Amino acid sequence: MYRFLLTPRWWGINVFAVLAIPLCIFMGSWQLSRFEDRVDSHRQQEDRSARAKTAAARPLERLLPVDQVTSGRQASARGHYDTGHQLLVPGRTLKDKHGERQGFYVLTLLRTDGGKALPVVRGWLPGDAGTKADTAKVPAPPKGEVTVTGALQASESQGTDGVPGAGGPAPGRLAMISAASLVNIVPYDVYDAWITLTDTQAPLRAVPPAAAEGSGLDLKAFQNLGYTGEWFVFAGFVVFMWFRLFRRESEAARDAALGIGVEVEGAVGADGGVGPEGRAGADAGVRATGGVEAVTPVTAVSRAASGRAEDRRDEGSGEGQDEAARAGKA
Repeated sequence: MYRFLLTPRWWGINVFAVLAIPLCIFMGSWQLSRFEDRVDSHRQQEDRSARAKTAAARPLERLLPVDQVTSGRQASARGHYDTGHQLLVPGRTLKDKHGERQGFYVLTLLRTDGGKALPVVRGWLPGDAGTKADTAKVPAPPKGEVTVTGALQASESQGTDGVPGAGGPAPGRLAMISAASLVNIVPYDVYDAWITLTDTQAPLRAVPPAAAEGSGLDLKAFQNLGYTGEWFVFAGFVVFMWFRLFRRESEAARDAALGIGVEVEGAVGADGGVGPEGRAGADAGVRATGGVEAVTPVTAVSRAASGRAEDRRDEGSGEGQDEAARAGKA
């Protein structure tokens, strides 16, 4: 009954199932490990951020380039503020006791002793960066040589929270804090990093450091978790379809062995009788069932047609005999 498993068609189905199931399980396990790595990285980043708040500040040059380890660390730099290139970063939210409020960052470039400039976010103010009443509240940066200390941050990108998707900023504003955005605004080199001050001037409020990209439970982390479920569902679907096809083929083979649903071509002749092919098929069916002829709808129709044909022949022969008798009497 299961010899159909050795056919070329089923060889292909079996090979596909044997290869697809382990592949789906492997890909699901890999996506799950990616999600677990992001969870571990998120916990490590939280621990580093907690330690960075109490750790001593280190010189900026020792913490560059910014990565997941140095992001959020306290960095210090010495220089003087460029008061001619103070910029506002609109569309930034900050949580406080009143909830999330819309406002803007106040960014000033610090010309360091090494020659490069360091973007320094001096603080956050609520309101609209395009309104004079709100921008008038921005305090002037300190004059002369100063030493700043703050949390080190990597340059922003298009996927960073708060960065607009399109559209250029107005003069005096900056949409994205990065060296690429500042290269056409200032006539000197800029560090590919920025810091947010811990101690700010009133009425500015300190901006908390953000987690390093790829280290938090962001949308990509939950995408890995969703892909994990999809791959395991694919593996279960392959198993389900294999058993469904196997059950259908085995039932068809069992029905064929019992003679159920088998139609023999040529069983009924043009005159309603049983043709030689039909008689041969019926004899083969009797032999296949051990001498017991399986009665199918086709067989019943054939027998009925044969009976009607024999009745007509008997009636015809009787009418001929009556005519011959009347002719003899005449």
